[in-house]
Amino acid sequence: MENPHFRSDTLHFHNGTQFAPHGTILALCGGGITHIRMYSVLIIEDNERLRQMLMDTLKSGSVEVDGVKTAEEGLDRVKEQGYDFILLDLRLPGMQGMDALQKIREIDSKAIVIIMTAYGTIDVAVEAMRLGAYDFLTKPFDTDHLLLMFKRAWKERKVEEENLLLKEVLKDKFGFDGILGKSQRIREVMTLAKKVATTDSTVLITGESGTGKELFARAIHQMSKRRNYPFVSINCAAIPRELLENELFGSEKGAYTGSVARKAGKFEVADKGTILLDEVGDLNLHLQAKILRVLERKEFERLGGTKVIKVDVRIITATNKNLLEEIQNSRFREDLYYRLAVFPIPLPSLRERKEDIPLLAEHFVIKYCSELKKSRKTTSSDTMEKLMQYNWPGNVRELENTIERAIILCNGPTIEPHHIWTTLRQEQKSPDTLREASLHGAKLAESELIRRALIATSGNKSKAARNLKVSYRVLLKKIKDYDIRIP
Repeated sequence: MENPHFRSDTLHFHNGTQFAPHGTILALCGGGITHIRMYSVLIIEDNERLRQMLMDTLKSGSVEVDGVKTAEEGLDRVKEQGYDFILLDLRLPGMQGMDALQKIREIDSKAIVIIMTAYGTIDVAVEAMRLGAYDFLTKPFDTDHLLLMFKRAWKERKVEEENLLLKEVLKDKFGFDGILGKSQRIREVMTLAKKVATTDSTVLITGESGTGKELFARAIHQMSKRRNYPFVSINCAAIPRELLENELFGSEKGAYTGSVARKAGKFEVADKGTILLDEVGDLNLHLQAKILRVLERKEFERLGGTKVIKVDVRIITATNKNLLEEIQNSRFREDLYYRLAVFPIPLPSLRERKEDIPLLAEHFVIKYCSELKKSRKTTSSDTMEKLMQYNWPGNVRELENTIERAIILCNGPTIEPHHIWTTLRQEQKSPDTLREASLHGAKLAESELIRRALIATSGNKSKAARNLKVSYRVLLKKIKDYDIRIP
């Protein structure tokens, strides 16, 4: 019985795909019809009978289809007009199919090329796929199988195009989505970052701790042509100096005690992508020289190795130090500084852009209400005034931590001033309270110093007293006062 969803002149295939008149491909989907645009197909096949059969089959479904018998004719057609699909025979008079495939890819990289051959082997199939063919058909083949291949390839192509479009939209609209602010200072910095993002220039991001240096580095990478490759970040101050070289450049097996296998360093991992050297001002002079070589020659050797490793990496560095002062104190190489500071980006502190505090605070309130599974909260005007008056030495990171604590403490719908505590409260303490806090801190420090001295001398109090440069009697009194016990 005729399917009521399709006209009588629709060409049916048992796989569920139907070709309808007027060049529209129809797919039965949940009892309805999904309309997809028409395919255009070029058949390059020297067997006239097969070529004509394929053309008649596809034309009866109102697909735009052309057919030629040589690769040379096919290339001319591809140059004249684009095709969605190209069915390409491997054995042709004149230019062979493999050569034609490469030239087609050069002319139109978006065309979906499907190879046909009566002499199919796995090696030929692998080579064809390597050169850019979508798939491989061995003659004789079922027409329904071909149409399923069309359908699958078309769907994959549309998904790929949508992903590329989405990436472009995200790149333009959300490349800096994690960087909130409407102040003049932050907008100026974002403009600089967007301009340098499309280049391969090295970038030096400077600013106090907590101003968002890594956030800017990631945004620059996301808006660059390297965004589909790795972004690798390493904090040069957080790793002991003797281990940092291994982390950056990797090592060969046996390079050091316990090295049982080859280890790839961060520069190798970041190949074709971006590496962020955070706190670059803490690099020792030996590693600074190796970084300079990577910048100048794009090469290095692994620890314990002699093989030269070539890499293509964009380097972004960040620091809260004044590198010019470090150069004057002979702690940083001047030649490295000028290679790193090709495009400097100085980030403003939060106290320099206080008009951004309400926007940032609201963002963090929403974020932590969601993460901590708490009902939506608002910030009272008194609380906001308190946030605006504070100097924020820890910058945006300190503001975020303060809001997170406030969300934890706040059980009601509104964040009040008493929910904003720790550093903010300490700033408002009286001088007497501050003196008490200072004395308490000094006692804790003295107690810890004595405890460590006793541990270092295996509990020998006489030795510990000599090392601390105090009398034995004073040491005993302090041990008693602080109730210090060493096993």
